[in-house]
Amino acid sequence: MVSHFGLLVTLVAGTVIAQSVPPRLAFTPAPDPFVLPDGVNFGGVAAIAINSKGHIFVYNRGPHPLMEFTQEGRFVRFMAEGMIQLAHGMRIDSDDNIWITDARQNAVFKLSPQGRILFVLGWPGGETGDFSARFKMALLSQPTSIAFGSEGEVYVAEGHGGETNRIRKFDRNGHFLKAWGGKRGSNPGEFNQPHHIMVGPDGLIYVTDRENHRFQIFDSEGNLKKIWNVPGSPNSLTVGPDGALYAPDAYAGHIWKLDWNGNVIAEGASFGRGPGEFSEAHHIAFDPAGNMYVSDSLGWRMQKFTPTK
Repeated sequence: MVSHFGLLVTLVAGTVIAQSVPPRLAFTPAPDPFVLPDGVNFGGVAAIAINSKGHIFVYNRGPHPLMEFTQEGRFVRFMAEGMIQLAHGMRIDSDDNIWITDARQNAVFKLSPQGRILFVLGWPGGETGDFSARFKMALLSQPTSIAFGSEGEVYVAEGHGGETNRIRKFDRNGHFLKAWGGKRGSNPGEFNQPHHIMVGPDGLIYVTDRENHRFQIFDSEGNLKKIWNVPGSPNSLTVGPDGALYAPDAYAGHIWKLDWNGNVIAEGASFGRGPGEFSEAHHIAFDPAGNMYVSDSLGWRMQKFTPTK
């Protein structure tokens, strides 16, 4: 097998087969950007988010689940101490409130910028399923990701390996509106680990259907609009500063750059433990300078990449 000038040349039973290879991502691994307090380490880093000040929030599976840093990487504070069992998804809204999912406690927490709990979706450590008749509330099952609509509505993906594989929609105050998906499946509109959710600039809902090796795209009412099949198991989806989409391949350690038709137009990184390598690339975020941060949930770290000039 020989790679030359963007062509992958493979010998199969004496036959030469040439296939085009996407160009490499234009990013270079940078030194570790974060200064941690003495004796503190990240656990498996599940998600990264950046607020309106450029501060970077790291959500991880260690004893200090949520940490805030300045854009220069200086430690600011610990948050959500003693309340998280399995960190997974995180997103910051337009008011700098911090939303985090706990896939083990079956809950979503909304925190103020100061770290105070504003409200909770689901029943932390309690019932799972659809609804609690006793408390007249929607329940969650292994929530993995959250996203926000243009009217402040909240979308929650439930897809961390359980039988419940669906999307739930709430209004801005946490009142349940509707759901779609359900039992695990591979037909259009069904999910096998809806691992991440994103609302695109077009208002459509992009769901990372990891174990079905695809993205499914819906309107705000859950009507399926299109499906993008990809050559791997995507963990998440993020819009980059160049307007393109970026997705980590969970098990191969790759980072894909995609166009808005779901085509892989560039890729980089690989499986491993060195610079530019990942044990499980989980989530991607970009800072205001265009630097890319990629979390590694099995490698217990996060890597920073600078745009190649």
